[in-house]
Amino acid sequence: MATALSEEELDNEDYYSLLNVRREASSEELKAAYRRLCMLYHPDKHRDPELKLQAERLFNLVHQAYEVLSDPQTRAIYDIYGKRGLEMEGWEVVERRRTPAEIREEFERLQREREERRLQQRTNPKGTISVGIDATDLFDRYEEEYEDVSGSGFPQIEINKMHISQSIEAPLTASDTAILSGSLSTQNGNGGGSINFALRRVTSAKGWGELEFGAGDLQGPLFGLKLFRNLTPRCFVTTNCALQFSSRGIRPGLTTVLARNLDKNTVGYLQWRWGIQSAMNTSIVRDTKTSHFTVALQLGIPHSFALISYQHKFQDDDQTRVKGSLKAGFFGTVVEYGAERKISRHSVLGAAVSVGVPQGVSLKVKLNRASQTYFFPIHLTDQLLPSAVFYATVGPLVLYFALHRLVIRPYLRAQKEKELEKQRESTATDILQKKQEAEAAVQLMQESVRRIIEAEESRMGLIIVNAWYGKFVNDKSKKSEKVKVIDVTVPLQCLVKDSKLILTEASKVGARGPRGSGRKGVWGRGTDGSPSKGPFHCSRTSRAATLTAGCCPAPKLQPHWSL
Repeated sequence: MATALSEEELDNEDYYSLLNVRREASSEELKAAYRRLCMLYHPDKHRDPELKLQAERLFNLVHQAYEVLSDPQTRAIYDIYGKRGLEMEGWEVVERRRTPAEIREEFERLQREREERRLQQRTNPKGTISVGIDATDLFDRYEEEYEDVSGSGFPQIEINKMHISQSIEAPLTASDTAILSGSLSTQNGNGGGSINFALRRVTSAKGWGELEFGAGDLQGPLFGLKLFRNLTPRCFVTTNCALQFSSRGIRPGLTTVLARNLDKNTVGYLQWRWGIQSAMNTSIVRDTKTSHFTVALQLGIPHSFALISYQHKFQDDDQTRVKGSLKAGFFGTVVEYGAERKISRHSVLGAAVSVGVPQGVSLKVKLNRASQTYFFPIHLTDQLLPSAVFYATVGPLVLYFALHRLVIRPYLRAQKEKELEKQRESTATDILQKKQEAEAAVQLMQESVRRIIEAEESRMGLIIVNAWYGKFVNDKSKKSEKVKVIDVTVPLQCLVKDSKLILTEASKVGARGPRGSGRKGVWGRGTDGSPSKGPFHCSRTSRAATLTAGCCPAPKLQPHWSL
C-alpha cells in the first residue's frame, strides 16, 4: 500500500528511476532507455481516449527527464541540487560548458542575491517587556500594622515598575541597515521614554560601523558611534563613543572591548569603560555543546565584583538547561540558580531564584517567544528567610509540571494532529493523481508485455509468473495483521530484455508501477512505512520465475540476471 507522501517528495521527481538507468549512465544508455519508454508510452500507440491521455502525461514526464539528463550542464545542476535547482532564477544567463564546481559557485551566488532581495522586504522586530512585582507582603508582614485595617487578611502584591522596549531592523541594501528602537519605563509612579535611530554599514568582511541618534524626556539628545573590527582571525575589538546632552551639560562616554578566541570554545574579553560608571572588566567565557562557563572580575565606581557562573545543557528534545552563579562585590553577595526549558517550537520558559545580602530573595520568570522576551522579576522578601527560598524553588516547579501535563502537552498534541491533517489534505490530490498515473502505466504496458512474453517463449527465455513487493508477515504473533503487498508482475516483465531482468541500482521511487505513484510505498516501502531494502528473490521453474520482495531472507538477485 502506498504511504502518505510529504510535499517535498511530491516536488522532486527522480529522473534516473523514471528512465530506469544508473546515476552514472552514459549518454548512450540514456538514449536507449528514452527510446524504449517512448515506444511504450507514445500516445499514437493507444486508441482508447483515457489511455491515450495517460500515455501523453507519462510520455511528457519521460521527455522532460531525458531533456534534463541528456544535457551535461542541466544534469550537473540536477545531480547537485535536484529538481528545485533547475528552477533557480538566473540560470538562463549562465555560460554553458561549465564544470560542476563552477555551477555550484554560480548557484550559491544566485541564492545570495535572492536572499538579499528577500532581506530588503523583511524587518527583524525584537521586543522586551519587563514587569517588576513587589510581593514582599507575602513574607515580611507585620500584623500590628493591619489590626485596624479592614481586609488586611490578604497580602498586598503590587506592580512597582515596568519597562517596554521594541526595535525594528530594516535592511536598506546588502551592506546598510536602519534600526529604529524605543522604550518606555516607569517605577513607583515616575516614568519616561526614549527613541533611537541608528544606521549600520558593513564596510568589509572585517568590520562595520554604526551611527546612533536618540532623544528622551529623562535624558537629552544622544549622539553615538559604534565601530567593530577584526584585528586578526582570532581577535576583534569593539568601540562605542557617546555624547549625552542634559541640563547638567555634556556627559561623554567611551567603552572599548577587546576579545580574543583562546580556542574554538573559549573567548577572553577585556573591557574598559570611561565616563558614566567608569570601570575595567575582564572575563573568560567557555561555551561547549553541553556547558557554558563564565568567570569575570570588575573594578570600578560604584560597582566592583567577582562573578562565576556555570550552565549545563542537557541533550534532550526540550533543550533543558540548569544554571547557577555566585556574584560578590561591594554591594554584597548574590547566589542565583535556575533552569529553562523549551515548551514549544518557538517558546522557551525559564525561572531563577536569586538569594543575596542585602537584596533578599527574588524569583525571576522569563519567557522567550520567537524574538520577543517577557521578563517578570518578583521580589519576595528583603530578608534571608528559608520559607521564601523554599517556596520560590518548589512553587515554580510544581506549577510548571502541572501546566505541562494539563495544558502544554495536550495543546502541542492537538497542534501536531492539525498539522498532520493539513498535510494529508494538501497531498491527497497529488497522491491520487500519481496513483492514477501508475495504474495507467500498467495498462499501457500490457501490449508490450504480451510481445515480450511471446519473444521469451520462442527462445525458452525468462517469463515472470508472479512478482510481489511489500511486507510479508511470517511472525505468528502478527498473524492478525493484514498482509499488504503489491503485484509488480507486469512492470518487471516489461523490464525483461533478451532473457535478462534489468534492475538498475537507482532507487525505484520514481519508477511507474501499480497501485500508486511509483514513489514511497509502491516500490520501496513496507506496510509499516519503513524502507524495504530487501532484494528481489527468485524461485525458478523451467522457463519461469516467481519474484518476491520483502522481509523473508533469500539470496540477492543481481541487477543484471538471466535464466
